[in-house]
Amino acid sequence: MMRPQGTLPTDLTVDYRANGLLAALEGEDFALLEPYLEMVDLFRGQVLYDTGSTMSHVYFPHDAVISLINPLENGTTTEVAVFGREGVLGLLSAFVTREAFGRYVVQIAGTASRISIERLNEVRNARPKLRQLVMNYGEAFMAQTFQRVSCNAVHPVEARCCRWLLRMQDRVGRDTLPLTHEFLAEMLGVQRSTVSTVLHSLQTAGLIRQGRGSITVANRVGLEGAACECYGKIRRVYHRLLPGTYPDALA
Repeated sequence: MMRPQGTLPTDLTVDYRANGLLAALEGEDFALLEPYLEMVDLFRGQVLYDTGSTMSHVYFPHDAVISLINPLENGTTTEVAVFGREGVLGLLSAFVTREAFGRYVVQIAGTASRISIERLNEVRNARPKLRQLVMNYGEAFMAQTFQRVSCNAVHPVEARCCRWLLRMQDRVGRDTLPLTHEFLAEMLGVQRSTVSTVLHSLQTAGLIRQGRGSITVANRVGLEGAACECYGKIRRVYHRLLPGTYPDALA
């Protein structure tokens, strides 16, 4: 029998708690969710939901990274939010309209756990501590979005690029990131030539190494020093509201 596209074989060992939020759940809460969770593999460039589409599931990434993109009328796009192993995709929309207010695109391929919105709401309504975790995540997500708006408005592209690379490394848990200049330019909302100049400068300073279709963080401490203040502020928000959920690389 063929398995549904995107799902993993059932005979594989499943570690749903590779996601920080699922790992933070108390045993009884997780036990109620686990029967409804399924592991899916996500490929780079996959669109999970497009603007205005109805959301049926929320996704808890493990090693995949997903961006929420806002497509503009002139054809350009801007990155609004990013979801990795510290969070969950679609949670806020799931409790209101279930309508995607942007395009959810897989940046870095990997796996995720997903659960139908109906099942998640059933368990959430019955478990006070799960509701509190959801509320804390919502506050952390809003704080992150608030900080990103300020960052994009006032901080130079070099500092924003360093912040972006650091948060990607945190979410995938490895030094080498499968990124191209074109993709990074799209995420930062700048020209490709601008990104090429910035990356060349970072490589000359010994902070990164560039490969074909990849960027390797060579000096994390130096990269943190070159990033804007927003990186540390967002990290501290997650540590305060959701201790233990953000990747260990930030501890």
